[in-house]
Amino acid sequence: MSSGLGIVATGVVPDPARAAGPRPHLIVAADGSGDHDTVQAAVDAAPTARTEPFVIGVRPGTHRGQVIVPKTKPLLEFRGLGRRPEDVVIADDRANGTVKPDGTTWGTSGSASVTVDGAGFRAVNLTFANLFDEAAHPEITNRQAVAVLTRADRLVFDRVRFLGNQDTLYLNSSAAGVVARVFLRDSYVEGDVDFIFGRATAVFQRCRIHSLDRGSTPNGYVTAPSTDSTNPHGLLFDRCRFTSDAPAGTVFLGRPWHPSNDPNAIGQTVIRNSWIGAHVPDVAWSDFGTWPWEDARFREFRNFGPGALVSGNRPQLTAEEAATATAGAFLSGDDGWEPQRC
Repeated sequence: MSSGLGIVATGVVPDPARAAGPRPHLIVAADGSGDHDTVQAAVDAAPTARTEPFVIGVRPGTHRGQVIVPKTKPLLEFRGLGRRPEDVVIADDRANGTVKPDGTTWGTSGSASVTVDGAGFRAVNLTFANLFDEAAHPEITNRQAVAVLTRADRLVFDRVRFLGNQDTLYLNSSAAGVVARVFLRDSYVEGDVDFIFGRATAVFQRCRIHSLDRGSTPNGYVTAPSTDSTNPHGLLFDRCRFTSDAPAGTVFLGRPWHPSNDPNAIGQTVIRNSWIGAHVPDVAWSDFGTWPWEDARFREFRNFGPGALVSGNRPQLTAEEAATATAGAFLSGDDGWEPQRC
């Protein structure tokens, strides 16, 4: 289903015009009917140092196992070959505190079901998930469980679902001060605590952002940006829909994350022209430990819905600021990248 804004809820039948593309170079099928039976095997078989896209088609089903796209394999595309994003699921089930065979734990970054270090990566018409079951593992207290971790530049996610609980989507870069751009269109992200976080520059366009009800107060935080102070562009949500099954006023739009107490991580989240549900309280932003939300770069502009409000506790962009807080301004960089026009 989709809203009147044309926003994907949990997946739609692909637009044939946008689904068209070059024939996949490799096919992944869990039943052995393709070129490879795991996504990682297809990534391993892909050529290095490509200058043109290399398409890995993934047939319907749930494909389990951790996937890593290395720096040496740029311009890979994962294309779901089902009718809807729900038909193809790439998933794993580890958390920060899950114990590895050597007795250590995975950590937040290591928990990722999919890690993308290859520049120019693209994913279309599929689902990424971390299936870690919090209730089944009460012995694990560090429950961050990432579905996708990105650290590369010029990434596109088109009609993609990201499923998890805490720390679902980790949008990062290779190092502090390094800009890494990500464009997400007509996609769906769900989670509860800090489930969209990191220092990347990311634009969410016509996406549904769904906060799960974890039965606590507060119920969670949507974003936890750690944008470097030298980067004018962090997380931008444009014409999105913020929804939840949680009680009214129990979910914050975000809080400022300072990794290792880095004072230069001045997080930015901008939400504009978006529908916000009643799960968001009048004071929409929260402190993170000793770091006050007022010192972060949190702004809204022309939002609407029962959770939208203009007040002293809801900083707004001016019209002049809004003119430069656009997808083009966030993504263009020095190379004029314009994925939103494709």
